[in-house]
Amino acid sequence: MTDSVKMRATQQGDFATIKVLFRHDMETGLRKDSKTGQLIPAHFIDLVTATLNGTTVLQAQWGIGVSKNPFLEFRVKGAKSGDKVAVSAVDNLGQHYTGETTIA
Repeated sequence: MTDSVKMRATQQGDFATIKVLFRHDMETGLRKDSKTGQLIPAHFIDLVTATLNGTTVLQAQWGIGVSKNPFLEFRVKGAKSGDKVAVSAVDNLGQHYTGETTIA
């Protein structure tokens, strides 16, 4: 789901700063629906991977402790203006989320 990931990457000296915003509800599985009283099933991002020109530079395992619409910011040393940064995520239901940007 490409519309679920917004990205921005900027060059600052020897480092590139990458900012990523995921649109995801991040349900813990512990909250109850106010109308039915039933537990809302768990639905959260499980694995996040970031690549710089095809080489993995970040891999993170997330869980139910991450907030709704999570924001991720990280820095990469040695990146240059014009390099491509891609981020992909998979949630616990197997849905994939991807985004790509070029370092400005």
